[in-house]
Amino acid sequence: MKTRAGFSGLQILLHWATALLVVFNWFYSDDMGRALRMHLGGAAPNRPLSIDPELHVWTGVTVLALVLLRLLLRAVQGTPPAVGEGWMRRAAIWGHRLLYALLLATPLLGAAAWFGGVKALGDPHELAANALLWLAGGHAAIALWHHYVLRDRVLVRMLRPE
Repeated sequence: MKTRAGFSGLQILLHWATALLVVFNWFYSDDMGRALRMHLGGAAPNRPLSIDPELHVWTGVTVLALVLLRLLLRAVQGTPPAVGEGWMRRAAIWGHRLLYALLLATPLLGAAAWFGGVKALGDPHELAANALLWLAGGHAAIALWHHYVLRDRVLVRMLRPE
């Protein structure tokens, strides 16, 4: 993979758009289990759904599309190298790999459940979404630690294009 000094404006935009959509969809997921059961031919609801399940589903599809675009841009434009040395550098590399794996797996599991009719994938989708949110929260906390404790340019790289 190519390396560069910082991220492009498009990479930064896609990063924050993905983050916002993931957080939105996590909070907008109440009743999706019931919505999936209804979608797959389950019993009619005894009360209305608290959300529009289509909004959750299509937001997830959008997240998947943005992540695929982000991976393409990483391959074409490159990224800045991971910072630190030793275990810190390896943790950064593997943390990003795990984030991307969950960013792909979560919407794919949801799509397989919703569009593919595989009800059994609803729970793994929810588990992956929870893991993604926890890992993304850790990712944000580490970025803030870099910015305020280490006082390096790690966070700034994702705020200003270079």
